[in-house]
Amino acid sequence: MVSLDDAVLARLEKGGSRYEILVDPDLVDAWKKDHSSVSIDDLLATDQIWNDARAGDRPTNEALMGVFGTTEILSCVEKILNEGTIQLTTIQRKKIIAEKRIKIIHQIATTATDPRTKLPHPKTRIELALDEIRFSIDPFLPIDRQVQDAIKLLKPVIPLSFISIRLAFKVPGSDYGGVHRILRESIKKEEWLSDGSWVCVVEVPGGMKNELISQVAQRSSEVSVKELG
Repeated sequence: MVSLDDAVLARLEKGGSRYEILVDPDLVDAWKKDHSSVSIDDLLATDQIWNDARAGDRPTNEALMGVFGTTEILSCVEKILNEGTIQLTTIQRKKIIAEKRIKIIHQIATTATDPRTKLPHPKTRIELALDEIRFSIDPFLPIDRQVQDAIKLLKPVIPLSFISIRLAFKVPGSDYGGVHRILRESIKKEEWLSDGSWVCVVEVPGGMKNELISQVAQRSSEVSVKELG
């Protein structure tokens, strides 16, 4: 049986509804050529017909009878594969999963801190923890939804705290433009000093501290930063 991570959606839209199965893309062509050459257990990730596999919605037996004339899984699979479409190739799916994994790790690393040190967890620590809990990335679900799911599973494995911090930045007036573009979404207060310097106070998730300071430092070599209590 193909794993859920390697399976792709095959979908048939009929009668105003859609019918989906999760299949091994590498075996679809062989199965179409000769049904007897591929076991149904090898072809399918789950022996279910879905209206929406992502949401876990399944059609009623009456609906299956109306569209397929049967509730027998093999006959339904045959019609879906012959008349429907494959939604993603294995390469496409793996590419999407890899990209989403990077984004999920980045979002957790830049919003969460270790409550023991008040510092962000290294991205490699989060990545290893995701492997430890065997977190499965869904190529279709939004990043934010999966981040929340991952956090719930990660908390027993690594300590996570979600706090906001306030940072005070001071830069020469000549660096204002580039620094302001980085900080503008988070600025709570700003002012110009008599010496021509620009100062501001920003509020951001604790996990963003190091990355934000690094970004500002690239725009202003004379930046000074202070974390406010």
